[in-house]
Amino acid sequence: MINRELIRIKIVQLTYAYYQNGNKLMDSAEKELLFSLSKAYDLYNYLLELIVAITREERRRVEVASQRAQRDGSTMPSQKFAYNKFAVQLEENKQLAEFAETQKQSWNTSIEFVRNLCNQIEQSQTYADYMADKDSSYEADREVWRKLYRQLIQENEDLDQLLEEQSLYWNDDKEIVDTFVLKTIKRFDPSTNSKQELLPEYKDQEDKDFAQKLFRATILNADQYQRYMSETSRNWDFSRLAYMDVIIMQIAIAEMLTFPNIPISVTINEYVELAKLYSTPKSGGYINGMLDAIARYLVSTGKLMKTIEDRPQRRPAPRRQSTPRLNRAQQALEDGEVLRIRYAEQHAEEEAKAKEDISEE
Repeated sequence: MINRELIRIKIVQLTYAYYQNGNKLMDSAEKELLFSLSKAYDLYNYLLELIVAITREERRRVEVASQRAQRDGSTMPSQKFAYNKFAVQLEENKQLAEFAETQKQSWNTSIEFVRNLCNQIEQSQTYADYMADKDSSYEADREVWRKLYRQLIQENEDLDQLLEEQSLYWNDDKEIVDTFVLKTIKRFDPSTNSKQELLPEYKDQEDKDFAQKLFRATILNADQYQRYMSETSRNWDFSRLAYMDVIIMQIAIAEMLTFPNIPISVTINEYVELAKLYSTPKSGGYINGMLDAIARYLVSTGKLMKTIEDRPQRRPAPRRQSTPRLNRAQQALEDGEVLRIRYAEQHAEEEAKAKEDISEE
Protein backbone atom coordinates (compact mmCIF):
# COMPACT_ATOMS: atom_id res chain seq x y z
CA MET A 1 0.00 0.00 0.00
CA ILE A 2 2.82 2.38 0.85
CA ASN A 3 3.90 3.54 -2.60
CA ARG A 4 6.84 5.64 -3.71
CA GLU A 5 4.81 8.84 -3.88
CA LEU A 6 4.06 8.54 -0.18
CA ILE A 7 7.65 7.52 0.57
CA ARG A 8 9.00 10.64 -1.16
CA ILE A 9 6.60 12.85 0.81
CA LYS A 10 7.68 11.26 4.10
CA ILE A 11 11.37 11.66 3.25
CA VAL A 12 10.83 15.35 2.49
CA GLN A 13 9.14 15.79 5.87
CA LEU A 14 11.69 13.71 7.80
CA THR A 15 14.70 15.37 6.15
CA TYR A 16 13.30 18.72 7.22
CA ALA A 17 12.84 17.39 10.76
CA TYR A 18 16.36 15.94 10.74
CA TYR A 19 17.94 19.33 10.10
CA GLN A 20 15.81 20.90 12.81
CA ASN A 21 16.98 18.28 15.33
CA GLY A 22 20.16 19.38 17.05
CA ASN A 23 21.22 15.82 17.85
CA LYS A 24 21.02 14.61 14.23
CA LEU A 25 21.06 10.92 15.14
CA MET A 26 20.81 8.97 11.90
CA ASP A 27 19.45 5.77 13.44
CA SER A 28 16.74 7.65 15.32
CA ALA A 29 15.78 9.56 12.20
CA GLU A 30 15.53 6.36 10.17
CA LYS A 31 13.32 4.75 12.82
CA GLU A 32 11.11 7.83 12.74
CA LEU A 33 10.81 7.49 8.95
CA LEU A 34 9.71 3.86 9.16
CA PHE A 35 7.32 4.69 12.02
CA SER A 36 5.82 7.52 9.99
CA LEU A 37 5.24 5.16 7.06
CA SER A 38 3.71 2.53 9.33
CA LYS A 39 1.24 5.15 10.59
CA ALA A 40 0.00 5.58 7.02
CA TYR A 41 -0.79 1.87 6.95
CA ASP A 42 -2.57 2.21 10.28
CA LEU A 43 -4.71 4.95 8.74
CA TYR A 44 -5.61 2.66 5.82
CA ASN A 45 -6.93 0.05 8.24
CA TYR A 46 -8.60 2.65 10.44
CA LEU A 47 -10.56 4.08 7.50
CA LEU A 48 -11.74 0.59 6.57
CA GLU A 49 -12.80 0.23 10.20
CA LEU A 50 -14.89 3.38 9.77
CA ILE A 51 -17.08 1.55 7.24
CA VAL A 52 -17.60 -1.19 9.83
CA ALA A 53 -18.40 1.36 12.55
CA ILE A 54 -21.00 3.04 10.34
CA THR A 55 -22.55 -0.33 9.53
CA ARG A 56 -22.84 -1.21 13.22
CA GLU A 57 -24.44 2.13 14.01
CA GLU A 58 -26.92 1.65 11.16
CA ARG A 59 -27.71 -1.82 12.51
CA ARG A 60 -28.36 -0.34 15.97
CA ARG A 61 -30.73 2.19 14.42
CA VAL A 62 -32.61 -0.55 12.57
CA GLU A 63 -32.99 -2.53 15.79
CA VAL A 64 -34.37 0.51 17.62
CA ALA A 65 -36.73 1.30 14.74
CA SER A 66 -37.85 -2.34 14.56
CA GLN A 67 -38.73 -2.39 18.25
CA ARG A 68 -40.69 0.83 17.81
CA ALA A 69 -42.50 -0.58 14.76
CA GLN A 70 -43.46 -3.72 16.69
CA ARG A 71 -44.92 -1.63 19.50
CA ASP A 72 -46.76 0.72 17.12
CA GLY A 73 -47.78 -1.90 14.60
CA SER A 74 -46.16 0.19 11.86
CA THR A 75 -44.04 -0.86 8.88
CA MET A 76 -40.76 -2.55 9.74
CA PRO A 77 -37.64 -0.64 8.59
CA SER A 78 -35.51 -1.91 5.76
CA GLN A 79 -32.37 -3.78 6.77
CA LYS A 80 -30.75 -3.41 3.35
CA PHE A 81 -28.03 -0.93 4.25
CA ALA A 82 -27.49 -2.19 7.80
CA TYR A 83 -26.72 -5.65 6.40
CA ASN A 84 -25.00 -4.48 3.22
CA LYS A 85 -23.20 -7.59 1.90
CA PHE A 86 -19.89 -5.86 1.26
CA ALA A 87 -19.87 -4.17 4.67
CA VAL A 88 -20.70 -7.44 6.44
CA GLN A 89 -17.83 -9.17 4.65
CA LEU A 90 -15.49 -6.34 5.65
CA GLU A 91 -16.71 -6.58 9.25
CA GLU A 92 -15.83 -10.29 9.27
CA ASN A 93 -12.42 -9.80 7.63
CA LYS A 94 -9.74 -11.56 9.68
CA GLN A 95 -6.93 -9.15 8.81
CA LEU A 96 -8.97 -6.11 9.76
CA ALA A 97 -10.11 -7.75 13.00
CA GLU A 98 -6.50 -8.52 13.87
CA PHE A 99 -5.54 -4.90 13.23
CA ALA A 100 -8.32 -3.63 15.49
CA GLU A 101 -7.21 -6.01 18.23
CA THR A 102 -3.47 -5.34 18.08
CA GLN A 103 -3.69 -1.57 17.58
CA LYS A 104 -6.44 -1.09 20.18
CA GLN A 105 -8.05 1.53 17.95
CA SER A 106 -11.80 1.89 17.84
CA TRP A 107 -14.32 4.35 16.47
CA ASN A 108 -16.27 3.92 19.71
CA THR A 109 -14.31 6.86 21.12
CA SER A 110 -15.61 8.99 18.24
CA ILE A 111 -19.16 7.72 18.21
CA GLU A 112 -20.70 11.19 17.77
CA PHE A 113 -18.74 11.66 14.57
CA VAL A 114 -19.88 8.23 13.36
CA ARG A 115 -23.52 9.09 14.11
CA ASN A 116 -23.29 12.44 12.33
CA LEU A 117 -21.77 10.69 9.33
CA CYS A 118 -24.63 8.18 9.37
CA ASN A 119 -27.07 11.10 9.28
CA GLN A 120 -25.27 12.54 6.25
CA ILE A 121 -25.38 9.17 4.50
CA GLU A 122 -29.10 8.72 5.17
CA GLN A 123 -29.79 12.20 3.78
CA SER A 124 -27.77 11.63 0.60
CA GLN A 125 -29.23 10.94 -2.82
CA THR A 126 -26.89 7.97 -3.23
CA TYR A 127 -28.41 6.32 -0.15
CA ALA A 128 -31.96 7.08 -1.32
CA ASP A 129 -31.30 5.60 -4.75
CA TYR A 130 -29.73 2.49 -3.22
CA MET A 131 -32.60 1.88 -0.81
CA ALA A 132 -35.16 2.29 -3.60
CA ASP A 133 -33.30 0.01 -6.02
CA LYS A 134 -34.56 -3.58 -6.25
CA ASP A 135 -31.03 -4.77 -7.04
CA SER A 136 -29.82 -6.71 -3.99
CA SER A 137 -26.62 -8.08 -5.51
CA TYR A 138 -23.22 -8.04 -3.86
CA GLU A 139 -21.96 -5.82 -6.68
CA ALA A 140 -24.62 -3.19 -5.96
CA ASP A 141 -23.80 -3.29 -2.24
CA ARG A 142 -20.10 -2.84 -2.93
CA GLU A 143 -20.70 -0.03 -5.41
CA VAL A 144 -22.85 2.02 -3.03
CA TRP A 145 -20.02 2.01 -0.50
CA ARG A 146 -17.54 3.07 -3.14
CA LYS A 147 -19.80 6.03 -3.99
CA LEU A 148 -20.49 6.96 -0.36
CA TYR A 149 -16.79 6.87 0.47
CA ARG A 150 -15.93 9.17 -2.41
CA GLN A 151 -18.77 11.58 -1.65
CA LEU A 152 -18.80 11.76 2.16
CA ILE A 153 -15.53 10.37 3.55
CA GLN A 154 -12.85 11.25 1.02
CA GLU A 155 -13.63 14.96 1.26
CA ASN A 156 -14.72 15.49 4.85
CA GLU A 157 -13.29 18.39 6.87
CA ASP A 158 -14.67 17.07 10.17
CA LEU A 159 -12.93 13.76 9.57
CA ASP A 160 -9.69 15.53 8.64
CA GLN A 161 -9.80 17.45 11.92
CA LEU A 162 -10.57 14.32 13.91
CA LEU A 163 -7.70 12.40 12.35
CA GLU A 164 -5.31 15.29 12.96
CA GLU A 165 -6.21 15.21 16.64
CA GLN A 166 -5.43 11.49 16.80
CA SER A 167 -2.15 11.58 14.88
CA LEU A 168 -0.06 14.40 13.43
CA TYR A 169 0.90 12.11 10.57
CA TRP A 170 -2.56 11.28 9.34
CA ASN A 171 -3.79 14.57 7.94
CA ASP A 172 -1.04 14.69 5.30
CA ASP A 173 -1.43 10.98 4.54
CA LYS A 174 -5.18 10.82 4.01
CA GLU A 175 -5.29 12.01 0.40
CA ILE A 176 -3.11 9.13 -0.76
CA VAL A 177 -4.54 6.56 1.65
CA ASP A 178 -8.07 7.33 0.41
CA THR A 179 -7.11 6.05 -3.04
CA PHE A 180 -6.03 2.73 -1.53
CA VAL A 181 -9.21 2.37 0.50
CA LEU A 182 -11.23 2.84 -2.70
CA LYS A 183 -9.01 0.34 -4.48
CA THR A 184 -9.63 -2.15 -1.67
CA ILE A 185 -13.40 -1.71 -1.87
CA LYS A 186 -13.30 -2.33 -5.61
CA ARG A 187 -11.24 -5.52 -5.36
CA PHE A 188 -13.33 -7.22 -2.64
CA ASP A 189 -14.58 -10.62 -3.82
CA PRO A 190 -17.56 -12.30 -2.09
CA SER A 191 -16.07 -15.76 -2.70
CA THR A 192 -13.15 -15.02 -0.36
CA ASN A 193 -15.47 -14.51 2.62
CA SER A 194 -13.49 -13.47 5.71
CA LYS A 195 -10.15 -14.31 4.08
CA GLN A 196 -10.17 -11.46 1.57
CA GLU A 197 -6.64 -10.08 1.49
CA LEU A 198 -6.22 -6.41 2.27
CA LEU A 199 -3.40 -4.45 0.68
CA PRO A 200 0.01 -5.27 2.21
CA GLU A 201 1.95 -2.56 4.01
CA TYR A 202 4.55 -2.56 1.23
CA LYS A 203 4.11 -3.96 -2.26
CA ASP A 204 7.47 -5.71 -1.88
CA GLN A 205 10.76 -5.46 -0.04
CA GLU A 206 12.13 -3.27 -2.82
CA ASP A 207 9.84 -0.40 -1.87
CA LYS A 208 10.80 -0.62 1.80
CA ASP A 209 14.47 -0.66 0.79
CA PHE A 210 13.80 2.35 -1.45
CA ALA A 211 12.67 4.37 1.57
CA GLN A 212 15.69 3.50 3.71
CA LYS A 213 18.29 3.85 0.95
CA LEU A 214 16.93 7.18 -0.29
CA PHE A 215 16.81 8.69 3.19
CA ARG A 216 20.31 7.52 4.08
CA ALA A 217 21.77 8.74 0.79
CA THR A 218 20.11 12.13 1.26
CA ILE A 219 21.63 12.66 4.71
CA LEU A 220 24.99 10.90 4.46
CA ASN A 221 25.97 12.44 1.11
CA ALA A 222 24.59 15.92 1.82
CA ASP A 223 27.93 17.71 1.48
CA GLN A 224 28.58 16.18 -1.92
CA TYR A 225 25.10 17.05 -3.16
CA GLN A 226 25.56 20.61 -1.92
CA ARG A 227 28.69 20.93 -4.04
CA TYR A 228 26.76 19.74 -7.08
CA MET A 229 24.13 22.41 -6.43
CA SER A 230 26.82 25.04 -6.00
CA GLU A 231 28.69 24.02 -9.15
CA THR A 232 25.58 24.21 -11.32
CA SER A 233 23.94 27.28 -9.79
CA ARG A 234 26.14 29.98 -11.32
CA ASN A 235 23.39 31.01 -13.74
CA TRP A 236 20.81 31.05 -10.97
CA ASP A 237 20.18 33.47 -8.15
CA PHE A 238 21.15 31.31 -5.19
CA SER A 239 19.47 33.67 -2.74
CA ARG A 240 16.11 32.72 -4.28
CA LEU A 241 16.35 29.28 -2.71
CA ALA A 242 13.72 28.68 -0.06
CA TYR A 243 14.57 26.27 2.72
CA MET A 244 12.29 23.60 1.29
CA ASP A 245 13.72 24.03 -2.22
CA VAL A 246 17.13 22.95 -0.97
CA ILE A 247 15.76 19.91 0.84
CA ILE A 248 13.76 18.79 -2.19
CA MET A 249 16.72 19.15 -4.55
CA GLN A 250 18.99 17.28 -2.14
CA ILE A 251 16.59 14.32 -2.08
CA ALA A 252 16.13 14.43 -5.86
CA ILE A 253 19.90 14.27 -6.42
CA ALA A 254 20.09 11.33 -4.00
CA GLU A 255 17.42 9.51 -6.00
CA MET A 256 19.12 10.19 -9.33
CA LEU A 257 22.45 8.83 -8.10
CA THR A 258 21.24 5.94 -5.93
CA PHE A 259 18.64 4.25 -8.13
CA PRO A 260 19.89 3.46 -11.64
CA ASN A 261 16.55 2.10 -12.84
CA ILE A 262 14.57 5.29 -12.19
CA PRO A 263 14.72 7.61 -15.23
CA ILE A 264 15.94 11.15 -14.64
CA SER A 265 12.72 12.58 -16.04
CA VAL A 266 10.62 10.62 -13.52
CA THR A 267 12.71 11.86 -10.61
CA ILE A 268 12.59 15.50 -11.70
CA ASN A 269 8.84 15.42 -12.33
CA GLU A 270 8.14 13.86 -8.92
CA TYR A 271 10.10 16.48 -7.00
CA VAL A 272 8.79 19.39 -9.04
CA GLU A 273 5.30 18.32 -7.96
CA LEU A 274 6.42 18.07 -4.33
CA ALA A 275 7.90 21.57 -4.57
CA LYS A 276 4.54 22.91 -5.76
CA LEU A 277 2.85 21.28 -2.79
CA TYR A 278 5.31 21.99 0.02
CA SER A 279 7.37 25.02 -0.95
CA THR A 280 6.75 28.50 -2.39
CA PRO A 281 4.48 29.21 -5.38
CA LYS A 282 7.47 29.77 -7.68
CA SER A 283 9.48 26.80 -6.45
CA GLY A 284 8.19 24.34 -9.04
CA GLY A 285 9.65 26.22 -12.01
CA TYR A 286 12.86 27.06 -10.20
CA ILE A 287 13.52 23.50 -9.05
CA ASN A 288 12.63 22.17 -12.49
CA GLY A 289 15.37 24.28 -14.05
CA MET A 290 17.91 23.61 -11.31
CA LEU A 291 17.43 19.83 -11.30
CA ASP A 292 17.63 19.69 -15.07
CA ALA A 293 20.93 21.60 -14.97
CA ILE A 294 22.27 19.42 -12.15
CA ALA A 295 21.32 16.21 -13.98
CA ARG A 296 23.03 17.37 -17.19
CA TYR A 297 26.13 18.32 -15.22
CA LEU A 298 26.26 14.91 -13.50
CA VAL A 299 25.80 13.06 -16.80
CA SER A 300 28.40 15.16 -18.65
CA THR A 301 30.99 14.63 -15.92
CA GLY A 302 30.39 10.88 -15.73
CA LYS A 303 29.02 10.99 -12.20
CA LEU A 304 25.58 9.85 -13.31
CA MET A 305 25.38 6.92 -15.73
CA LYS A 306 21.93 7.60 -17.16
CA THR A 307 20.61 9.15 -20.33
CA ILE A 308 18.89 12.50 -20.14
CA GLU A 309 16.24 13.52 -22.61
CA ASP A 310 13.87 16.39 -23.21
CA ARG A 311 11.05 15.95 -20.73
CA PRO A 312 7.40 16.40 -21.71
CA GLN A 313 5.38 18.57 -19.39
CA ARG A 314 3.65 16.43 -16.80
CA ARG A 315 0.00 17.13 -16.22
CA PRO A 316 -0.27 17.85 -12.49
CA ALA A 317 -2.50 15.43 -10.60
CA PRO A 318 -5.52 17.11 -9.02
CA ARG A 319 -5.06 17.65 -5.30
CA ARG A 320 -7.50 18.68 -2.68
CA GLN A 321 -7.07 22.08 -1.09
CA SER A 322 -4.49 22.12 1.67
CA THR A 323 -5.81 21.77 5.19
CA PRO A 324 -5.14 24.52 7.77
CA ARG A 325 -2.44 22.39 9.42
CA LEU A 326 -0.68 21.87 6.12
CA ASN A 327 -0.89 25.59 5.40
CA ARG A 328 0.81 26.29 8.73
CA ALA A 329 3.47 23.71 7.96
CA GLN A 330 4.05 25.22 4.53
CA GLN A 331 4.43 28.68 6.03
CA ALA A 332 6.95 27.39 8.57
CA LEU A 333 8.95 25.75 5.83
CA GLU A 334 8.90 28.85 3.65
CA ASP A 335 10.07 30.99 6.57
CA GLY A 336 12.97 28.64 7.37
CA GLU A 337 16.34 30.11 6.49
CA VAL A 338 18.83 27.69 8.07
CA LEU A 339 19.83 25.68 5.03
CA ARG A 340 19.44 28.54 2.58
CA ILE A 341 21.97 30.62 4.56
CA ARG A 342 24.24 27.64 4.94
CA TYR A 343 24.24 26.96 1.22
CA ALA A 344 24.70 30.63 0.34
CA GLU A 345 27.66 30.92 2.71
CA GLN A 346 29.26 27.83 1.25
CA HIS A 347 28.76 29.20 -2.25
CA ALA A 348 30.42 32.50 -1.23
CA GLU A 349 33.32 30.67 0.43
CA GLU A 350 33.97 28.60 -2.68
CA GLU A 351 33.99 31.69 -4.89
CA ALA A 352 36.36 33.46 -2.48
CA LYS A 353 38.66 30.44 -2.43
CA ALA A 354 38.64 30.28 -6.21
CA LYS A 355 39.67 33.96 -6.39
CA GLU A 356 42.48 33.35 -3.87
CA ASP A 357 43.78 30.44 -5.93
CA ILE A 358 43.80 32.61 -9.05
CA SER A 359 45.62 35.43 -7.28
CA GLU A 360 48.24 33.01 -5.88
CA GLU A 361 48.92 31.73 -9.37
